[in-house]
Amino acid sequence: MRSGIRGFAAVAGLCLGSQIAVAQHASHMAPAKPVIEVPAPGYGELGFAVPEAGSYPLASLGAAADGEVLGTGGHPLRLHELMGDRIAVLSFIYGSCHDVNGCPLANAVLRRIQRRLREHADLSAELRLITLSFDPTRDTPVVMKRHREILTGGEAVPEWVFLTTESDAKIAPILAGYGQAIVREPSEPGSEAAAPISHNLKVFLIDRQREIRNVYGVSFLHPDTLIADIRTLLLAEKPEKAQGHHAHHAAHAKTRKHAEREEARIGPGDVRMGYETKAFVTRSRAILNRNGATLNLLQRAQSPLLGLPPLERSVLAELSEERIALGRTLFFDRRLSANGTFSCAMCHIPEQGYTNNELTTPIGFEGRTVRRNAPTLFNVGYRTTFFHDAREPNLEDQIWGPLLARNEMANASEAAVLKLISEIEEYRDLFSAAYPERGLTRDTLGAALASYQRTLLSGDSAFDRWHYGGNPDAASAAARRGFELFRGKAGCVGCHSVGAESASFTDEGLHNTGVGAAPPDTTARTRRVQVSPGVTVDVPVDIIAAVSEAKRPDLGRFEVTREPRDRWKYKTPSLREVALTAPYMHDGSLRTLEAVVEFYARGGIPTPGLDPLLRPLGLSNGEKSDLVAFLDSLTSSDPEALVRDAFAAPIGDVEDSR
Repeated sequence: MRSGIRGFAAVAGLCLGSQIAVAQHASHMAPAKPVIEVPAPGYGELGFAVPEAGSYPLASLGAAADGEVLGTGGHPLRLHELMGDRIAVLSFIYGSCHDVNGCPLANAVLRRIQRRLREHADLSAELRLITLSFDPTRDTPVVMKRHREILTGGEAVPEWVFLTTESDAKIAPILAGYGQAIVREPSEPGSEAAAPISHNLKVFLIDRQREIRNVYGVSFLHPDTLIADIRTLLLAEKPEKAQGHHAHHAAHAKTRKHAEREEARIGPGDVRMGYETKAFVTRSRAILNRNGATLNLLQRAQSPLLGLPPLERSVLAELSEERIALGRTLFFDRRLSANGTFSCAMCHIPEQGYTNNELTTPIGFEGRTVRRNAPTLFNVGYRTTFFHDAREPNLEDQIWGPLLARNEMANASEAAVLKLISEIEEYRDLFSAAYPERGLTRDTLGAALASYQRTLLSGDSAFDRWHYGGNPDAASAAARRGFELFRGKAGCVGCHSVGAESASFTDEGLHNTGVGAAPPDTTARTRRVQVSPGVTVDVPVDIIAAVSEAKRPDLGRFEVTREPRDRWKYKTPSLREVALTAPYMHDGSLRTLEAVVEFYARGGIPTPGLDPLLRPLGLSNGEKSDLVAFLDSLTSSDPEALVRDAFAAPIGDVEDSR
């Protein structure tokens, strides 16, 4: 929006903010030919029904910046301190803006919200409206005080504050933190007035943890949608209140859990829930918001979390801080792939449960298809076999599979990998420190990566604190009922073991559930493809086949043993952190825990060799919900700790070595 836009009087009656801009800054306005602007949606009634609060998630879009500001009394304040313990709506304005769809729009929308707060005391106590000028030369504390008096009608409105800064130097880092770019245009020759400003309107919704949860521009800024978003945040914080606001409590409880995980920076980077509707709005998180904090991983391995058994003594004897640190560095280093673009962490993504939430099967080297879902690495140090078909019995040797697979990291040979690493100077010192008598070898490379992976321990869940810790309030009543079903009527414990003192939630066996055995449908002539939110196209299958990699059959364990009885058998995964590790099954074909429970309630897919443990379970909808609640209770107390540690890991600089 340009402060030079004129003809503002033609639409000045649309909002009080417009009138203020004209009244206060008439001296800055030069005569010009009137231009009629189309008012933004925020001035009128919303043209569609607002989604019900709590029926959708609001992802974290990054940390909200702090900075030193001035109140209308001229006293210095910190922006975060001013937000206090409330949800905040932050609007950047400048008083000399004459664009009807610019700063006056933000003022008008916030005024409408402030009026509604009188009718909704529950919101008034939870919300703070903040209007901050980024033009301190003109918008002094005195000017902002007058601005407040006009917009609020002279009332004392503690939930709406008006701020400026001491100087351009003070506002600059705040603007940078919020991605607010401004351009000062050249002043007219001979004019003593400050240079006009151009900028794009942005209004920010900020939660109590000082995370940005939504950003509104001209087309999306409206009181109705903003208040729905505020209520969504409140419901995510206070689940007990949701029961009073919503009839569909189970669906909204799922939304709250999802929102909480987003708030903790755990989950997909781009949440696609609702993509099938035209109302979809991206909630992609800022990629650069990766605040790390190193964790003592050796101590974590030496002192197992509640619900986990101790690691074997022989395993602990091989661990050291140097070896774990080396393994962590290798795990995140893209230089270990053939063309320096792919790391272990690109399939086993820390914030996505050390798997990949966004794809049924990962995309590997040069965009090639990886045939099976990426298994989670949580508690991988306890496993006795590796890969979905259990073809590898040793964690130290397992790494060579992905390093050499042509569709994963695509290295030519073991020797090529070792040569590549030996030529990176930093690794010479790291291997010497971790393995002083051996340095870099095939064995020490595998051992270092295994050392890091063995520290990715997940325990101390709500279930553990209830079942093993004796805290009767740690798990919900639904989760406790779900556990009784799990080891009783549903029979899940037949494959997902629970011991007297610890629980691995896997029998380490292989079973045929029918997934993968069903032949593909070859009768369909078209396939429905979604090309944008709410828009699908029926595409002929021969066109899709012409640009797709042919899907290879997957016979599971049979491909290792060649025993007919092993067709379509796959390893039993552990259920720890299962709520964080979607999608499910070896092919990623089931997207949600509800779908998994429904699949097993039906008895799997009838197929030759179906495991005899599978049978229709006759579960009610309530029992299915209880099973999902139990699975949710297997999330550890602080899964974000490992994520923060991963974010603190160094990432190899490709340019330095190639």
